[in-house]
Amino acid sequence: MENIAHNLQQIRNEIRSICDRTGRNPSDIRLIAVSKTKPAVLVKEAFDAGQVDIGESYVQELVEKHDSELLSGLPLRWHFIGHLQTNKVKDIVGRVSLIHSIDKLKTAEELSKRASWKNVTADYLIEINTSGETTKFGLPPAELLSSAPDFITLPNIRLRGLMTIASPDRNKARQEFQVLAELLDKLRNISPDPALLTELSMGMSQDFDIAIEEGATMIRIGTAIFGSRQR
Repeated sequence: MENIAHNLQQIRNEIRSICDRTGRNPSDIRLIAVSKTKPAVLVKEAFDAGQVDIGESYVQELVEKHDSELLSGLPLRWHFIGHLQTNKVKDIVGRVSLIHSIDKLKTAEELSKRASWKNVTADYLIEINTSGETTKFGLPPAELLSSAPDFITLPNIRLRGLMTIASPDRNKARQEFQVLAELLDKLRNISPDPALLTELSMGMSQDFDIAIEEGATMIRIGTAIFGSRQR
């Protein structure tokens, strides 16, 4: 049985150590505990250990946990980090603090429409396929700057930054994190409101140390907190 409180403390200690080494402030790094395939009771255990940012990859699972009797009254911040189909956008608007994985304009337009209907403002990140792997989702890096104005002008949604899933190879991962950080800088230069563009969501259990070294503001940790996935 995983000791979630112990695992969370270990991750927080590692974050502080990396920040001390690189001259960063640990408070600038948001830890997203990824609970996909894990039951609500383990999310509650994480919350009891001080964890409020929770990530989910599947819409149905996020909705079930968000609305569950055990979790619905808690001040959790839900993050959607998986591939988001356009027809599923309606189910998470109003339930999530941040969508990390918008990878096409059509999905952003649907998010804008649904947020407008609910009279809310939805925050999101554009997912970038920095590795070029065909098995990964994300906008190609070369297309971001030309596409960004169409995203930024949509009403009721706010682009807050970029997200990527890196290659398993740590050397390649570092290069891909560097690409994402450089893209965010370039995006700020063409944005009408660069102060909004603060987030780099990159790094998971196997490479979050490198991600922090390269400027991550959000790291998405699942296995190192909750243990191996069930499916």
